[in-house]
Parts: sequence; structure tokens; C-alpha cells
Amino acid sequence: MLAQFTDLQAEMTQVFEQNAELEIENQHLRDLLRELQRDLPEAPETPQGLSKSRQILEKLYEEGFHVCREFYGTRRKQDEECAFCLEVIYRDQ
Repeated sequence: MLAQFTDLQAEMTQVFEQNAELEIENQHLRDLLRELQRDLPEAPETPQGLSKSRQILEKLYEEGFHVCREFYGTRRKQDEECAFCLEVIYRDQ
């Protein structure tokens, strides 16, 4: 019984040491991530300079619906690309 307790105590010590190492590594990774994010340029407030109405169309398209005149409102099969929809969303204004 004493041998089992000693083995269990040794295993617990090993687990605590590993936990401490992982916490330190995790903190280092968080610090690195903060540093990398700080160096990134800020994203523009409106994606790709789209107007509010085109942002709404883009969101609908990303949710899997057609926004083109030909198929408006129907679901895109297997989220395939639609050149007509992309033209509506991204054409020059």
C-alpha cells in the first residue's frame, strides 16, 4: 500500500511539473500572439470598401444564397461559386 502511495505521489508530482511547464509555454504563446497582432495593420471598417447594401448581399451570398438576378434567393448547391452573384457584389460602382 505504501509503495502504491509513493508511486501515486511521484506521478502527481510529474503531472504538476508538466502542468507548470504548459502554463509557462501557454503564456509565452499568448505574449507572442499579442505582439504579432500589434504589428498587423488595422483592417478597414468596411470590407473591400463595399457599400452597406453590397455588404448585406455579400453576407447573404456567404450564407449560401444566390444574390444574382437569375437565381436570387435560391440556395447555392454545395456552396458553389456563382459568377453572376460575384458580379453583382463586386462590380465597380
